[in-house]
Amino acid sequence: MEASKTQQQLIIEEWSGYSSTKLFKTATITASSSMSITRSADSFNHVWRRFLDAFVPEGFPGSVTPDYVPFQVWDSLQGLSTYIRTMLSTQALLSAIGVGEKSATIIGATFQWFLRDLTGMLGGILFTFYQGSNLDSNAKMWRLAADLMNDLGMLMDLLSPLFPSAFVFIVCLGSLSRSFTGVASGATRAALTQHFALQNNAADISAKEGSQETMATMIGMALGMLVARITTENPLAIWFSFLSLTMFHMYANYKAVRCLALDSLNFERSSILLQHFIETGQVLSPKQVSTMEHVLPLCTTLRSSKSTKFLHTRVKLGLRVSSLDHPEMANLLNSAGSFYKKAKYFLVERKGIISVIMHKDSAVADILKSYIHALVMANLMDEKRSLHLESQSWMDKQYENFVQKLKSSGWKTQRLLSPSIIWKAHWYSESLGEKTD
Repeated sequence: MEASKTQQQLIIEEWSGYSSTKLFKTATITASSSMSITRSADSFNHVWRRFLDAFVPEGFPGSVTPDYVPFQVWDSLQGLSTYIRTMLSTQALLSAIGVGEKSATIIGATFQWFLRDLTGMLGGILFTFYQGSNLDSNAKMWRLAADLMNDLGMLMDLLSPLFPSAFVFIVCLGSLSRSFTGVASGATRAALTQHFALQNNAADISAKEGSQETMATMIGMALGMLVARITTENPLAIWFSFLSLTMFHMYANYKAVRCLALDSLNFERSSILLQHFIETGQVLSPKQVSTMEHVLPLCTTLRSSKSTKFLHTRVKLGLRVSSLDHPEMANLLNSAGSFYKKAKYFLVERKGIISVIMHKDSAVADILKSYIHALVMANLMDEKRSLHLESQSWMDKQYENFVQKLKSSGWKTQRLLSPSIIWKAHWYSESLGEKTD
């Protein structure tokens, strides 16, 4: 009698991909008495994925925020137009320096180029000194402003051949403008990369951003050489091409920053959220706030909407205590004993502005609370009430509820993105013999 043997076979499937929802089969291995391997016929999908790996972060799209793709699309388009215009402006700049002319001297061209670069370096240092701490908190505005300054710099290069007597001044002005672009663009890019990273993959996102920019640069340079060749010795065509591309560049940049739905708090977003909460009791989502906040400098938007109530323009975070006069100091001491016994900040109303005096040992939570308190007080200024009493009453009743709703709506409340607070203070009561901080 023959013993019957039942043979079992093991089937192993090979899948490729980073996300469990974005996997595709590449091979099937059947292990039995004879080994067989069946490879997936859809090899194109596998090759396409490998190609994308050089340009998108690992785990895409689950490893980045939803606004990553629309921002990168518009950002690549604006970059493409920039590189095309660079060919036109560089061609004009080299012509103005004297490339191709027998009368031009090497030392003269070198000196002019040196002055141009030196001006840009000094401008970058000064811009960093005055605005460096403000770039993080207003990344969208400075991202747009950086590209507008780049447009101005290219325009100066294109104008330089038309005014030979003022050539050095014009190219130095253009270099100064582009130096602002370099600082603001690099700093805001770092802030946006942190926003896009959902899996602590900021370095990967930054690297893939470099690959995308390199590809856009190569395409832009090729198209730029083509446009430069077609428009050679035709000033009207050069200017028409440059201005058309500049208008598209500005539009693409505006669309790019409008795509961003940042979930970190800054001065304006905090003001928008608080005003809506006071009126409705609800907190807006980051996406909703992104359509309401301004991406242009506030000085221009204030002119176009004078009736709008900008609470954050009435608040100053960080005040030099020694700048207070005697009546203001007396008012501060009175309010400190009545309303701020346990707080690590004081609020002072000066000429329609609510100034915040932060304690030198204040934590992030204290800074956020002080700023919200100041916004509440600024909101009550038009009603001629007792500012300290009314605002403190609101804080006692509503602040914790407001913060909880911020967290549940997707806002990061760990920090308030703000410029560095230079002036702080330390206070204690000598009569009690103990510190109150």
